[in-house]
Amino acid sequence: MIEKLKELKNRYDFLVQESCKSEVIADMEKWKEITKEQNSLLEYATLYDEYSALLNSIKATEELLSGDDQELKEMAELELSEQKEKLEKLENKIKLALLPKDSKDDSKVVIVEVRSGAGGDESSLFAAELFNMYKKYAEKQNWKVEITEYSETEVGGIREAVMIITGKNAYRRLKFESGVHRVQRVPETESQGRVHTSTVTVAVLPQLEETNITIDEKDLRVDTFRSQGCGGQGVNTTDSAVRLTHIPTGMVVTCQDERSQIKNREKALNILKAKLHDFYEEKAIKEHQQERKAQVGTGDRSERIRTYNFPQGRVTDHRIGLSQYNINEFMLGDIDSMIDALFEEEQKIKLESLNNSQK
Repeated sequence: MIEKLKELKNRYDFLVQESCKSEVIADMEKWKEITKEQNSLLEYATLYDEYSALLNSIKATEELLSGDDQELKEMAELELSEQKEKLEKLENKIKLALLPKDSKDDSKVVIVEVRSGAGGDESSLFAAELFNMYKKYAEKQNWKVEITEYSETEVGGIREAVMIITGKNAYRRLKFESGVHRVQRVPETESQGRVHTSTVTVAVLPQLEETNITIDEKDLRVDTFRSQGCGGQGVNTTDSAVRLTHIPTGMVVTCQDERSQIKNREKALNILKAKLHDFYEEKAIKEHQQERKAQVGTGDRSERIRTYNFPQGRVTDHRIGLSQYNINEFMLGDIDSMIDALFEEEQKIKLESLNNSQK
């Protein structure tokens, strides 16, 4: 493990030297290529330096134990215990860093799809709130957001809405949101003050730059219609919006954010390919009777990854058993603490799996 880390550190040092050479600086493409690889190795170089420094500190502390000063030896023993604890944590951190990266994590473009589920109007209203929550979160991260579909209901909720988010680590941060989200609250139309339960499904998919998914034109039904914006305002007066129906699977994708029918068709096709890739991947896994963590589910009330309980001001993620009592801030896009907890749990599982495989 440490030998591998050392190799990456040596490669990083080599690239640092190369990037400073005048002939490399003069060749912009070459310089960009080198600095890109250099930046990708920075984490490993930093970890190696930290590991080496800690080993040197441990060695120096152990030397103090061989002295005659009893008070100094006691202090050294205490310090050595703390250093070894740090070393164990650092070694785990290094193991995690050296784990094969999920190729999807490298995707900077992510598709977020929100659909109303069980619960009628209340479900559609909460779907609109969830969609807005993710939009606000993306804006806080300085990610670019494009709303490609927004199907509004008569009460101001949404049946389905899709946005494309572009930004560093967008998929890595949002992938945990796939699943059924359950809301518990008293609807405005409820005269008896009873709490109702509704559901919304969320799907988070990386937009694939390269995919082996091919779509035969004869398997597609293409419909065009006049675009409508969020809230019902007209986007334009031409039939530029595109709806693609994949006949074999029944999947439907709509895109209406561009004024050009050609551009809308291209975006819709990219989204459809991503959804088909996810569909076939899930199908293959199910055929092998393996569990798929990011499964969206059917939208039934009994299925959920997270519950939003408004009377209690509570948000609970059932996958890790974490409850937070900040629902108002959460719905405004302050969801980093929940995502961090989910990410840490994923890393913990990966580390345990790695340790078990090495036994």
